Amino acid sequence: MSLMGIDVGSTGTKAVLFAADGTLLGQTYREYPELRPQPGWFELDPNQVWDGFVEVVGETAGYQGTDRVQSLCISAMGETFTPVDSEGNFLHNSIMSPDRRGHRQVAQIGEALGEDRIFQITGMPLHSSLTLSKLLWMRENYPEVHAITYKYLLWPDLILLKLGLPPRLDWTLAGRTMAFDVVNKRWSAEILAAVDFDVALLAEPIKPGETVGEVPAEWAEQLGLPPGCLIVAGGHDQPMNALGAGVIHEGLAVDGMGTVECITVAFDKPVISKTMQQSRYCCYPHVAGDMYVTLAFNYSSGSIVRWFRDNFAEADRQRAVQEGRDVYDIILSDLPDGPTGLLLVPYFAGSGTPYMDAQARGALIGLTLSTDRKTFIKGLLEGICFDLRLNVEHLAQAGIGIERLRATGGGAKSPYWLQLKADITGKEVVTLNVTESGCLAGAILGGVATGVYDSVPQAVGQLVQERTVYQPDPEMHQRYEDYFQAYQQLWPAVRDIIHQL
Repeated sequence: MSLMGIDVGSTGTKAVLFAADGTLLGQTYREYPELRPQPGWFELDPNQVWDGFVEVVGETAGYQGTDRVQSLCISAMGETFTPVDSEGNFLHNSIMSPDRRGHRQVAQIGEALGEDRIFQITGMPLHSSLTLSKLLWMRENYPEVHAITYKYLLWPDLILLKLGLPPRLDWTLAGRTMAFDVVNKRWSAEILAAVDFDVALLAEPIKPGETVGEVPAEWAEQLGLPPGCLIVAGGHDQPMNALGAGVIHEGLAVDGMGTVECITVAFDKPVISKTMQQSRYCCYPHVAGDMYVTLAFNYSSGSIVRWFRDNFAEADRQRAVQEGRDVYDIILSDLPDGPTGLLLVPYFAGSGTPYMDAQARGALIGLTLSTDRKTFIKGLLEGICFDLRLNVEHLAQAGIGIERLRATGGGAKSPYWLQLKADITGKEVVTLNVTESGCLAGAILGGVATGVYDSVPQAVGQLVQERTVYQPDPEMHQRYEDYFQAYQQLWPAVRDIIHQL
């Protein structure tokens, strides 16, 4: 038997098929573009996302052989929602997390309930990235769409509806909407009443790991899945990434090095303190048992490296094709030793924690006529790593200590980047035997639901092992210390100027 994990992300959808022993049997990926119809707007064409889902599931099912697929389980990007009618037709593009159009509405939510009360109920700092503010924006700016909307759905519940099943949304993604009571694990009547929003427009919440239903026969035949294949509730991509990296005990942390860089830390009980709120750290359910997680993140990490690739690395791209190499291996090779002297504000899509400033922009300070492109590239990496350390420091102030980071995602393939991260943060950075942690989490949850594994801890112990440990170099860490001290002052120093742009 085999288990399929699916990751619906902001730049593409991936499906991975695993054997019960964790062997990767096959995988498929479809990329789609982000749409930016206006400055500050981030959207996806839902037709492309849906088509990508159908294609990757169908193609990946072709790898099953005699190991018939027992379950599907979805990991998905947070906050991104799409209005649909009762037939499941898309009424608007999917509006994504970094989208800033709900800025005015989030202020109205704050006025209605107060930031403290919102945080106590939802575990979410008041911010326009979260779904609720943009639902109100849609109601206000597209009343004709709102009037015919059957449901506003995030991607897992939207996929269920498209497959002909009742839409149900896991607790973790519901927790990313700023409308969910994260302690009692239900939509918050108080929050929704304060903004006069009908709970019937949202999907029914479900616990991660619960069975949603069987893939309907007509879809099973079209996708090449066996009769009786189960769909199991998954979760938000960051807690799913944490589960797939073995973060199922308090204090463990995973560093997801993707388009967004995100540290996910697990707790046994909800931590909703004033210090957490002041540093804009959220608290919402984990996909593992009854645990909770918090996130420390930068919206633009891997996306900055991709931005460099797309705009300044045509020669590297041609060389990669000629030599049959990964273009990122070429871009990140032969970089200079030691600090570059550059300071990057890595907020190309607004800032994440601890500032959560939707108006933030990127900036690079310290350029001279002797700055070459390799120094420029390393300066980008340094800025991303400085921001990671900033979050590690703020988490420590909130009582959340991290000594070891389990690195996953595309950036974890670069030994140079991992060593630089260890040197700048002063923390051990560890790679795993797992290369597709988010999808592996889907296999774990699906495997527990179908009886392949006895429990989540048993599955994690069997499937997840540490591989390479990158130790911080004390001398290099000290050399970066002054630069990090300067970095901590950087955004407060340039914030007012950038806000005027």
